[in-house]
Amino acid sequence: MKIPYYQLAAFAEERFKGNPAGVCFLARGWLPDDVMQKIAAENGVSETAFVIRESEGYGLRWFSPIMEVDLCGHATLATAHAIFFETGLDAESITFKTRSGEVSVARVEDMMMLDFPARPPVRCAAPDGVEFVLGTMPQEIWRARDYLVVFESEADVKSLQPDFEKLREWDCLGVIATAPGDSVDFVSRFFAPKVGLNEDPVTGSAHSTLIPYWSRRLKKKELHALQVSARGGELFCQDHGDRVKIGGYAVTYLRGELDIIL
Repeated sequence: MKIPYYQLAAFAEERFKGNPAGVCFLARGWLPDDVMQKIAAENGVSETAFVIRESEGYGLRWFSPIMEVDLCGHATLATAHAIFFETGLDAESITFKTRSGEVSVARVEDMMMLDFPARPPVRCAAPDGVEFVLGTMPQEIWRARDYLVVFESEADVKSLQPDFEKLREWDCLGVIATAPGDSVDFVSRFFAPKVGLNEDPVTGSAHSTLIPYWSRRLKKKELHALQVSARGGELFCQDHGDRVKIGGYAVTYLRGELDIIL
C-alpha cells in the first residue's frame, strides 16, 4: 500500500522551526490502530496525523510516537495546510471529525485558523513536590486536561529544567508553563513525557487552556503568543467563549509516500 505522506513545520514560516508534523492521506479507510501507531513511532515527530476523505469533510486522528491523543493543534494545522496547498482544495474552510468532536480550520490567505473547543482551567492544589519537579515554585497552579503553572516572567519559563521522570508520574497528560511575554501577550512551554514528548516544540491544544486564562487575566479577546521552546512557534489567538481560535502558518518540508504491507 502506497500512502501519500507530507511532513510540515507548523506554527512557523520557516523550515526547522515550529513543530514538525507528519500527515498521512488514507484512501481506503483507517488502518489498524497498531499499524498507525507503528507509523507514528517510525516517523518520530511530535505527532503524525492520519486523514481520510468522508462524504462531508474529513476524518482525522493523531498519534504521538507512543499513543493516540484526543486533540492536537499543530498536526491539525499541518493537515489543513497540506489539503489546501498540496492537494489544491479550493475552499474557505475544512471540517474534521475527531475524537474531540468537529474541528474546523479556515484559510485566511496563507494562515490557517483553527476553531477548537475551549478548555478553561480551574485553580487547584499543587501536586506533591511541584517545586522540586519543576525546579522552582510557580505563582499559580491551575488544571484542565493539563496542569497550567504560571510564572512571573518569560525568563522564568525559558529557564525551566523539569525532572521528566517525576513529571511522568503526575496525573495529567502534560504540563503547560506560562508567563507574560516580553514582546507578546504571553509565552509558554509544554512538557508531556507521558506521551513520549519531554517537551513539545509548539502545542496548539495547550492554547485551548492558555487562551481562556490569558483572555480573562488581560481582559483581551485577541492575543499574540509565542511558545518559547528551542524551535519556537508563533500563534495568533482569539477567545470566543466556549471556543477558541488559534492561527498560525506552516511550511512543507517533505513530500513522499510510505510503503506499507498489511
